[in-house]
Amino acid sequence: MRPEKFARLIVENYIKNNSPPEFPDKLADIEVDRAGAFVSIKTHDGDLRGCIGTITATENSVIDEIKNNAIAAATRDPRFPAVDKTELNFLKYSVDILHEPEKIKDLSQLNPKIYGIIVLSESGKQALLLPDLEGLDTKEKQLSACMRKAGIPVSERIAVQRFKVDRYSE
Repeated sequence: MRPEKFARLIVENYIKNNSPPEFPDKLADIEVDRAGAFVSIKTHDGDLRGCIGTITATENSVIDEIKNNAIAAATRDPRFPAVDKTELNFLKYSVDILHEPEKIKDLSQLNPKIYGIIVLSESGKQALLLPDLEGLDTKEKQLSACMRKAGIPVSERIAVQRFKVDRYSE
């Protein structure tokens, strides 16, 4: 089973039955045992409906990581109400499996089509943006959006890490 189909199965069973289904020991195309993962849920029009993830592995398996983040994206994203049964047939799922973040020396090492970023401020604020997000087609736009997301003022010193993802989308 592919990761995005697994995320759909988890959410649909959880919303309909209030419990996740039995799930496989391995997912197609995923070669790592543990990793951070993001699950994004969008409407058929492409509007975000929920997105929750982890930067690094918090579970014993990437399958558990996807399961927990799929349920959280559907029910606990603070930007949206919980997904309702009537919406299930109109949603699309994607799963991003994160590679290890790496520090960068300067902004020339960024490419928003290829790399997601993590911004860390001196005051301890941080935020993450996945790669290849609509409207964030330059490194300047990506960095600015990530800083805004974290509430980091432009004047504050930051450290930036980049990472690649393996993306699986419906």
